[in-house]
Amino acid sequence: MNHKEEAVFNLERSAKEEHGLNTFGRHLLVEYYDCDKEILNNLDAIEALFVNAAKAADATMVQSTFHRFSPQGVSGVVVIEESHLSIHTWPEHGYAAVDFYTCGASDPEKAHPVLVEGLGSKRYEMMVINRGVLPPRQSLKLVRQESWGIEPAMKIVGESL
Repeated sequence: MNHKEEAVFNLERSAKEEHGLNTFGRHLLVEYYDCDKEILNNLDAIEALFVNAAKAADATMVQSTFHRFSPQGVSGVVVIEESHLSIHTWPEHGYAAVDFYTCGASDPEKAHPVLVEGLGSKRYEMMVINRGVLPPRQSLKLVRQESWGIEPAMKIVGESL
């Protein structure tokens, strides 16, 4: 077994020991609010931030592609050997939608502090999905949701992890 295979095995064993289940990967869905509007509209800054976030997560970068919209906003993806990291920004609202899916030994949670700081986010919501949960059972887990006096966009129902 090489180092990468051993790391994947240890990650899967750790997840199974901690939660009693196997997964194919971890998927973070994050809503970043009250972000720096200039950064959200800066293609070069967003791309550099996402490359740094992928590195922080110990992911192996393959390629990145980003696009700036007119009059504003940036969308992009960093393809990693373990899957992807993507963003869509709405500078006019100070908002960014991010998803980060990884398989193997990379750790998507390590990218989160890099993104909070780099985007200048004051608030966020994060949901973690354990993809391909075996045996089949609930895979969605709401990690953090702040109370703003409004109804959440999504509620988790059923068995908790």
